[in-house]
Amino acid sequence: MDSETAHAMIRFGFGTAPDQPPPADAKAWLHAQLKDPDPALADPSFAGLPGGASALAARRDDFRERKRILAEGKPLKGNFKPRSRAIFLREAKTQLDWTVSTSAPFRERLVWFWANHFTTSIRQGGIQPLVGAFMREAIRPHVTGKFTDMVLAAERHPAMLLYLSNAFSVGPDSQVGLHTRRGLNENLGRECMELHTVSLRAHYTQVDVTSMAKLLTGWSINPAKQPTGFMFRPFAHEPGPQTVLGRRFPPGEQGGFDALKFLSTHPSTWQSLATKLARHFCSDNPPQSAVDKLTSVLADTQGDLGTTSAALVDMPEAWTPLTKVKTPFDYVISLLRASSMTTMPAGFYLGSLRKLGQPLWAAPLPNGWSDYGADWTGSDAVLARIDFGYTIAARNHRAAPMDIAQAALGPLLRPATATAIGTAGSPREALAMLFSAPEFQRR
Repeated sequence: MDSETAHAMIRFGFGTAPDQPPPADAKAWLHAQLKDPDPALADPSFAGLPGGASALAARRDDFRERKRILAEGKPLKGNFKPRSRAIFLREAKTQLDWTVSTSAPFRERLVWFWANHFTTSIRQGGIQPLVGAFMREAIRPHVTGKFTDMVLAAERHPAMLLYLSNAFSVGPDSQVGLHTRRGLNENLGRECMELHTVSLRAHYTQVDVTSMAKLLTGWSINPAKQPTGFMFRPFAHEPGPQTVLGRRFPPGEQGGFDALKFLSTHPSTWQSLATKLARHFCSDNPPQSAVDKLTSVLADTQGDLGTTSAALVDMPEAWTPLTKVKTPFDYVISLLRASSMTTMPAGFYLGSLRKLGQPLWAAPLPNGWSDYGADWTGSDAVLARIDFGYTIAARNHRAAPMDIAQAALGPLLRPATATAIGTAGSPREALAMLFSAPEFQRR
């Protein structure tokens, strides 16, 4: 394995997997992953996972069952087995098993990048059974498609509508608003601008946020609406046109569509997305040349994410030395790939990510997990990684430590690390040295 191949597999993917031979042409291998639909969606392991509407039904049924048990004076423990939790655990295992074992890791990295961009978190909104469906329905199908299509799918998905409290947002002058005390919630209107599309660089105002929130009133949920559970409720929608960033949009469901299409193709959106992509694939402080190139591709193609991802592969700025610190998620996945531990219980994944500080689908805020290395390199965080690597090293009995090191890093393995592995007192200590090495911690 040459250095370019190692670079491609680590920076653009999640590291090497010993049972997957290195590609003969690294860049051609990366480009090929962008040409076909997401292979996960056609994989048998994903078959039978509930869609958004079915997950909503489970969420509703759990609420009713919990209420019934409490009304009967019975304890929840032993009497209540929430379907929502079972769905969450199945989604976690299925999607993370796939991430660890996939032969298309560049595409998979893009899936998780965009899922973080459109963060939905189980910390609020009661969306535990929905986050997996959100990944499969709103993110995976659009990773190499048009950004506008991803925006529309993400903002309309029940996971997002519940997480950002839009499902029950009511226009003040709508029929529902005039007859109830329910009112406008601006969360989705604000975040779809600040985080998902134009960003603060567009210099929008509070008036723009309120107008956008009004355009999205009535965007709600219904478990009976297959496949995702989205439903537009006209009686809760604010009547009359709204103006956002100087553009006037009509009332009704179409007005929200038109506004999101406008925001998703705004010049500020191209700059924001280009900066995030360059930061993720180049460095914490990417060169302006990388940002400018990606901005240009996004503008020229009107947000074609496949073409933009291909441009990343061809950018010299993305092939500089590996200095990005792996997030806990990256670290866990790359360590398991290197160890050929391609299928693990859901509890293992959840417990490991929680201990390392990045619990699955549980970002603390709508802006998602940080892409800056400084946020993941505190002393406690580093010690947690060392402890985790030592724990995993005890489970590995499949290959000699030096063979794993060569397969994982190839020419990127430093002589000092190779010496430490070769002189370690036991295979477990040798692997722990590898998993704690600076070159293994970076991408």
